[in-house]
Amino acid sequence: MRLRSLKLSDAKDYIITALLLIFAFALAISRHQGGIDTLRTVSVTSLSLLEEPLANIRIYRQALNTNTYLQRQNILLQDELSRLRAIEQENRELRSLLGYQNRSDFDLQPVLIVSKQLNGKNNTFTVDSGTEDGLKKNMPLVSSDGLVGKIVLTGKYYSQVMPYYNSLFRVSARIQENQANGIVSWTGERYGELVMEFVPKTVSVDSGYVIETSGSSNQFPPGIPIGRVIRAEPEQGQQTQRIYLEPYSSLSDLAQGFIIKFEPDSSIIILKEMYNQLFE
Repeated sequence: MRLRSLKLSDAKDYIITALLLIFAFALAISRHQGGIDTLRTVSVTSLSLLEEPLANIRIYRQALNTNTYLQRQNILLQDELSRLRAIEQENRELRSLLGYQNRSDFDLQPVLIVSKQLNGKNNTFTVDSGTEDGLKKNMPLVSSDGLVGKIVLTGKYYSQVMPYYNSLFRVSARIQENQANGIVSWTGERYGELVMEFVPKTVSVDSGYVIETSGSSNQFPPGIPIGRVIRAEPEQGQQTQRIYLEPYSSLSDLAQGFIIKFEPDSSIIILKEMYNQLFE
């Protein structure tokens, strides 16, 4: 097979043809430059129109992520703030209890309230001390603000306390300003209010007067604050008045306190027994 040899004249023809094609292509581009510019403008405009919503989507997603992060941080900060407030409240209560212990002449047993029932008429507390700590029935429970209740049952390591919000609770009391005596109890109708009964109508009572234990029953030592007078109302058909008082100690917030190791005077108990025997 014989190969056809490339002649110089044929190469010249190829070169001329290539140059003519390049010239024609350049001429076509130059004639349609306006169309190309228009196409470029349309493309740029379209891209700019698409870029704005895409950018907004990115900003929205970033805002969602930021909002989620801030919400998480807010929850953590609220939790930290709550714990700091609880610690601050506990410190205030402990300082108050320490001050009360330093001022008091009573033999005090510090206790924690480990169980609390305040949803009915026969409410109870449970404290973390019992007979092992020398506690006995009828010993009063107090806070740094005043009387809370008394022990009704004792175990080796725990005791059950009847608070003043119990329909069976009674305590002999007196008005600090005039020494008038009566009995303080809870009617079981409303929290935040106790009643002092058997006070004569002739006794002047004003709001703000202090009610404290009198010691007359030989179950509580005298002078423990109970509450302050809110109002006084005469009893119909009686020579007495009912005095309503707001207790000093808040049972709902109470977490710790003191048991006063008070025991009744045995000589008074013997005299009462001898008196009762006279009428048997």
